[in-house]
Amino acid sequence: MANLRVRLAIILVCGIACQSTLAQTRRNNIYRNVPAFGVLKLSFGTGFSYYIGDMRAKTDLRFIQPHLAVALNYRLAERFSVRGEVDLYRISGKQAGGPIWYNNLSFRSDNVAAYGGLQFDIFQYSDDRFLKPYLFGGLGITGINPKAKYEGNWQSLPPLMTEGVAYKRSTRIGILGFGVSWKYNNRWNFAVELSDNFANSDYLDDVSTVYPNPAGMSELALRLSDRRPELDPATLPVGFSARNDAGNQRGNPKVKDSYGFLSFRAEYVIGTQAKRAEKRKLRCY
Repeated sequence: MANLRVRLAIILVCGIACQSTLAQTRRNNIYRNVPAFGVLKLSFGTGFSYYIGDMRAKTDLRFIQPHLAVALNYRLAERFSVRGEVDLYRISGKQAGGPIWYNNLSFRSDNVAAYGGLQFDIFQYSDDRFLKPYLFGGLGITGINPKAKYEGNWQSLPPLMTEGVAYKRSTRIGILGFGVSWKYNNRWNFAVELSDNFANSDYLDDVSTVYPNPAGMSELALRLSDRRPELDPATLPVGFSARNDAGNQRGNPKVKDSYGFLSFRAEYVIGTQAKRAEKRKLRCY
């Protein structure tokens, strides 16, 4: 009888210990004190895009545009992860109202980009911190699809060769960024990211070098290559003609175009090897 009481007492203590462990596990971060390798997160983001190029030398809030993002993050170590991302974004620019308003060029481009890279966390993954800053970078590719509005319609500019150049419709990009994430619960995090995307092209805006020789160009190409004739000649600076001559400066080929994102993100932990290891430990109860 005494042995039976001892056994029942042991079972009761084990049961209480199991319940206590499970409750504590739910309250605390289930990934603490276990290897970070294998944590897989899916994130969705939206925010703003901005463009830096020949039509805008600095950030102009008039032309802030939207963007969407979806990304996967796979953790390799406490501070390092690999990440892949796909972005859908719009950039735009207009010379009207700027220092070279008299050329009157403008564009809008809806693009898709994808890249892969690395993320470095300032603090270790196992650190139970509410806010976690990180750096990231990578290499990828983006489409180029500049259009200009003419007589109420958006005209695709690359086929018109407005500078007499047939440039590629896609280009390589390099990405550098900074972010801060904060933990909501064991599955969900939220983050804010700021990134710059440097293009290996000066034609994101269809502007790079000089005004071309008009010989052989279509009427539409001529009109969208040089839009100064649309302005009132009386408003032009003194000494400026109503039309640009071939060879006049149209852009700056020495500096390539770039764009950036301010992104607000929700991150969901799909799975982790650490979680599976924790479940195996709980089976002992």
